[in-house]
Amino acid sequence: MTHPFYVFGSYGFAAFMILAIIAWIWNDGRLRRRELAALEASGIRRRSQRAPAPAPESETK
Repeated sequence: MTHPFYVFGSYGFAAFMILAIIAWIWNDGRLRRRELAALEASGIRRRSQRAPAPAPESETK
């Protein structure tokens, strides 16, 4: 095994792993956005989202 082969092989493996992690995170983000959209479409809201304020009642009775 020669020194340049080892160096270029290591850099190639590191670049491959970084690209694989980027692709994994990107794909996972897409899946999570789809899941959130499906939950919100079914009426489930996030805890941080406030409930709509009730309409004010009229004073005429």
